[in-house]
Amino acid sequence: MPTQDHPPVLTSDPHQRLGKPAGGWRAALYAIIFESDTPKGRAFDLALIGAILLSVLVVVLTSVKPIADQYGDWLHAGEWFFTVLFTIEYAARCLCVQRPVLYARSFFGVIDLLSILPAYISLFVPAAHVVLGVRILRLLRIFRILKLTLYIQEYSMLGDALLASRRKIFVFLSVVFLIVFLLGSVMYVVEGPENGYTSIPTAVYWAISTMTTVGFGDLVPKTDIGRTIASFMMLLGWGILAVPTGIISSEITHQRGQRLLSMRVCPNCRSTGHEPEARYCKDCGTALPS
Repeated sequence: MPTQDHPPVLTSDPHQRLGKPAGGWRAALYAIIFESDTPKGRAFDLALIGAILLSVLVVVLTSVKPIADQYGDWLHAGEWFFTVLFTIEYAARCLCVQRPVLYARSFFGVIDLLSILPAYISLFVPAAHVVLGVRILRLLRIFRILKLTLYIQEYSMLGDALLASRRKIFVFLSVVFLIVFLLGSVMYVVEGPENGYTSIPTAVYWAISTMTTVGFGDLVPKTDIGRTIASFMMLLGWGILAVPTGIISSEITHQRGQRLLSMRVCPNCRSTGHEPEARYCKDCGTALPS
């Protein structure tokens, strides 16, 4: 049986899931690192976000050759400073929880590990240094710091909507691919190699850039028939943009309604968490509000 010191792992509460220490230096460290309700915890999280932004800036500046040539040693030292700093932070996070393996396998645990591994791997594989830009993903912690739980729920709802709409979106993208392939092939025949359409893949590339209203300009039709087809594709592109938006919006509306239904409160025992199609309370049998 689970005890108060070792609560069940399967819970939405991160403090119970990771295992908050009962006392001692680990509990104090846990309060600073994982809890942003205290002044020390909030200061730690804000300092961490500042360090993340500076480390990403260092990586970006390293990729600019004039700056790297002039300040390369400073940038290299700064990168290793942040790498050691984040390594200590990652170790502290693992030490102050009762289930370090569970934290290491969590979303933020994986991101934290990926933010420091490339630096060490680059000692043996120099090209891995570029992957250090993954540190910017750690800025997702800002949602927890600012208590923007509403936005976190909306992101979760968007992810659920995309997952539920995956078949419709796949069918839609299949139709779009058929259209651009067909019209690209037609443009290859109409314009020909003399106007830059040297192959069907090149013509399909043009069709994709035109359909998405990007229009890079490196390949444009020269004949009247080609311009007519291009105009049709541009107008078609505007109409196609509305299709995935409608699919996802309708799914989000549906899921929002389902969540509101599941949040119904029993008027007798005040129980919540009922199934959307439930008509009676799962605990006391009282009729639920519609």
